[in-house]
Amino acid sequence: MHETNADVDVDVVVLGGGLAGLCLALQLRTRFADLSIRVLERSAHPPRAGAHKVGESSVEINAHYLSHTLGLRAHLDEHQVRKFGFRFFFSDARSDIGNVAELGVSEVLPTPTWQIDRGVFEAFLAEEARRRGIEFSDKATVLGVDLAERGMDHVVRFRHQGSEHTLRARWLADASGRAGLLRRKLDLDVPTGHAANAVWLRIDARIKVDDWCSDADWQARCTPQGERWRSTNHLVGSGYWVWLIPLASGAHSIGIVADAALHPLESMNTFDKALDWLAIHQPLLARECAAHRDQLLDFRFLRNYSHGCKQMFSGDRWALTGDAGVFLDPFYSPGGDFIAIANTYICELVARDRAGQPVGPYARIYNDLYLSFCASTLTLYKGQYPVFASPTVLPLKVIWDYTYYWGVLCQIVFQQRLADIALLGELRPEFERAQALNLRMQSLFRAWTEWASSRNERTLLDQSLLPWFTELNRGLHDALDDAQVRARLRDNVELLERLAATIAENAVTDADDALNDVFIDLVVAGPRVILFAAAVAEAV
Repeated sequence: MHETNADVDVDVVVLGGGLAGLCLALQLRTRFADLSIRVLERSAHPPRAGAHKVGESSVEINAHYLSHTLGLRAHLDEHQVRKFGFRFFFSDARSDIGNVAELGVSEVLPTPTWQIDRGVFEAFLAEEARRRGIEFSDKATVLGVDLAERGMDHVVRFRHQGSEHTLRARWLADASGRAGLLRRKLDLDVPTGHAANAVWLRIDARIKVDDWCSDADWQARCTPQGERWRSTNHLVGSGYWVWLIPLASGAHSIGIVADAALHPLESMNTFDKALDWLAIHQPLLARECAAHRDQLLDFRFLRNYSHGCKQMFSGDRWALTGDAGVFLDPFYSPGGDFIAIANTYICELVARDRAGQPVGPYARIYNDLYLSFCASTLTLYKGQYPVFASPTVLPLKVIWDYTYYWGVLCQIVFQQRLADIALLGELRPEFERAQALNLRMQSLFRAWTEWASSRNERTLLDQSLLPWFTELNRGLHDALDDAQVRARLRDNVELLERLAATIAENAVTDADDALNDVFIDLVVAGPRVILFAAAVAEAV
């Protein structure tokens, strides 16, 4: 029989001490110095470096959140890997990577992002939390949760160090990952309709795509030379993509993500099956993995990883963050972004509660905003996996998707306007235009793949050559006043309309043109104003 300790009162209890939960605790501490915070983490700490969790690649919102909002730039620079952007190789069934199309940048873009060793990072976050006065308990198993009624405290029962404890908290945040304690308890699951699976492994060796081709011209495409390995490298084919992500510990993360209908999980759900699958689709990587099989750190798989959630925030002072709520897809690495957004909304709700203001109305507004961001992002993935096969269409889709991301959602986050209800309401017509346009573009990309030129030419489609694209990235950190924020968002929606028109015009005329003709059109002319409605209608 276990001893049960007396009730303990705390302002906020966070269920889960992984990336989402620890970041939330640190953000709360940064904003409210006197807040009492308790984090309950089931796993033992510190976690093992190089073999922990997926989600190692950060993109702009998450990178900004970690470096600026949480003030962790020094750790990222000193203990993680600065990323060389996203890079794509159309290398299905090919062993000559120097002779296929490559999409990426020849020089690192201005806004920094990092490859994050989750084991190293979460060990650091836990120690940082303790240093800042947050009570962090590892090896703590949650036994049950009683949500507050009529303004009372939440009650959490958990086991820690051989004893059962009861904790009362005004606020409860579920960051329990895929366990989804509150999502399951409250039946909040929502299917996304996106059927895809993933397998992943870590090898305790550096896998350098730079070593896969010795051709001097190919090596000289990027500056500095020999550092493509710092990119999130994607090896793509019809219905799938393979990631290669370097970790600061010296290990490499490798994953296969595939449309369930095109590449069944059963064909890759063991290390040996994955090697056989790679031998067919990505033979260079298969040889690397086979050569380092004695350095395999872990192997895992996940079926139907995509899930939604009915509600993220409640006026009854509970909230969800991270995978405990919504997870869409690992492509473009949006998981950390949505942690940043959810945690920011939770902090806003706690601030209103501490100020004696009603929480319920804002919880509903933030919930609607968060789920709308998720729904908009889901369109980038749902039904889009066949597009990965096309060296003509996927590069344009990536440029479109990133222009949409940097031009709208990144602006809202970087300019600290997530909770600016007046601005979001005023610009709602522009946002709805952008969302509707994005839906049409995703339909265009799916359709275009059916007739697109299939040439896979030796070339670098260098995003660095797009001045407006690199400027969009550089300008993310601009400090703007209210009028400038509104003007920029409106300008960016107009940019999207011009870009859509240019892409659609090229989709109409594409037949057997050389692979990079469409890309060169964007380099030379940039997004142009044409009759978009007619062009997209003809294209689709």
